[in-house]
Amino acid sequence: MSIFFYKATFGQYPLVTNVTVTEGATANLTCRVEYNDNTSLQWSNPAQQTLFFGDKKALRDNRIELVRASWSELTISISDVSLSDEGMYTCSLFTMPVRTAKAYLTVLGVPEKPEIDGLTKPAIEGDHITLTCITQGSKPAADLRWFRNEKEVKGAKEVNASGKTFTVRSSLQLHVGRNDDGVAYTCRVDHVALTQAPQQATEVLEVHYAPQVEIIHSRAVPQEGQYLKLECVSKGNPSPDPVMWTKDGGELPDLDRMIVEGRELTFTSLNKTDNGTYRCEATNHLGTSSAEYVLYVYDPNAVGQHGTDHALIGGVVAVVVFVTLCLIIVLGRYLARHKGTYLTNEAKGADDAPDADTAIINAEGNHAHAEEKKEYFI
Repeated sequence: MSIFFYKATFGQYPLVTNVTVTEGATANLTCRVEYNDNTSLQWSNPAQQTLFFGDKKALRDNRIELVRASWSELTISISDVSLSDEGMYTCSLFTMPVRTAKAYLTVLGVPEKPEIDGLTKPAIEGDHITLTCITQGSKPAADLRWFRNEKEVKGAKEVNASGKTFTVRSSLQLHVGRNDDGVAYTCRVDHVALTQAPQQATEVLEVHYAPQVEIIHSRAVPQEGQYLKLECVSKGNPSPDPVMWTKDGGELPDLDRMIVEGRELTFTSLNKTDNGTYRCEATNHLGTSSAEYVLYVYDPNAVGQHGTDHALIGGVVAVVVFVTLCLIIVLGRYLARHKGTYLTNEAKGADDAPDADTAIINAEGNHAHAEEKKEYFI
């Protein structure tokens, strides 16, 4: 009998767990007891108002409902939870004395969709602008992250409390260039309450800049009678359309053979009179840019002859280099052979000499004797 009383007393403690929900969701509060001798359970809110006593509802709040009531469990639900519902809830077991357990209900404030301010459309190349991203209503404070297209860039974050929630700002300083034209800047909100997908806002920059021009030609060596196309490639925003072609500072002279279509200048059949400097010029409201192409029309026969002359010259140079190398090798061998003979004669004079002076005299004598022999032989 005493053992049963010990188990009943030991088991008559209510068991609860803390609960975390997002604002607007439904919170379930559960209180359990392992051993209960038909004693009632009760839930009360942070203001110590009774919500349910057993299966009897005590507080008139349509959001609060009974989920399950028995001698071992009392579970209630609070729908459409607001930040004001956050706090310590108490489950009481009416034994002698009354035993209680406390569960904390945490309500997460969902951050609002961010907004990006500070963008002027269009921006001008060289401008300094500040993009500011703002989100409100987060609890705890949200985190803001910036992305330039898909690459993350660092911003300056600022957090301010607004009652139980937080307002978060992040600023991004930009020195606008032409490479920013068409770039998407995204501000993303990361928060524990955003379980499905982060909130984000995106702005695409439009940057106006002065033109840049270059001329692309279809032939490296233009020849008489050939077809030639010059393309004026211009980049600028707004687009510098149309472009203007000139020759040697004036208008194009022969519009029958020189056809202008959009950005292209086409020569249907080249001749020597086409020689000159051709300029392409592009303009928008931010400035003017130009590029030049010097055209020289070659005679087809002269181009072939020059190719033959170059081959002949190259062959002659190769022969001269080979002969020079052969002469250097022969001369080197000749000098090496005579140097060996000189050293041998001096060595012969030193073999029989008692001292250095005698060796030198003997060597000179040998040379003289050799000369005498040579004269006698003649």
